Amino acid sequence: MFSFFERKQNVTDCWRKIEGKWSVVSAPFTDDWNERDYRILTECLKNTVKAGGLVYGTFVAGRLKGFVSVDGTLFGKERPYADLIYLYVSREMRGRGIGRWLFETAKEYARKIGAEKLYISAHSAVETQAFYKAVGCVEASEYQKKHVEKEPFDCQLECALND
Repeated sequence: MFSFFERKQNVTDCWRKIEGKWSVVSAPFTDDWNERDYRILTECLKNTVKAGGLVYGTFVAGRLKGFVSVDGTLFGKERPYADLIYLYVSREMRGRGIGRWLFETAKEYARKIGAEKLYISAHSAVETQAFYKAVGCVEASEYQKKHVEKEPFDCQLECALND
């Protein structure tokens, strides 16, 4: 399924919270997935479906070019959050509205399961954060501990679903 999907992202600058204030810092690296990462991803997506969550893909000419997944279990102090686990668009298809469409699909699903907000632990790259800001995300009012521990440089975001 991922034979024609390119995760690669060349990152130069990232957002970091330093002494309580968000700043852009130089942090150049290339983010990419290898064969092992794709195997793990495939198992994670299967588990999401088995647990009743959402996995949705966008295909062009029969090839996967974008996907989103949302956990079907709500969490938070008053259980307002649905967890957006993955949202990726293949490198050659970025900037064409696929990510926005997949994000709206995730929001629609989250509403259906009773969430008030979509929770996103998102890559801190400036470009990634610009996307999430453009679709209405803000810093999460409540951080999910497991995400912070797994990816301490990710930005913890939320998107209200009442709009």
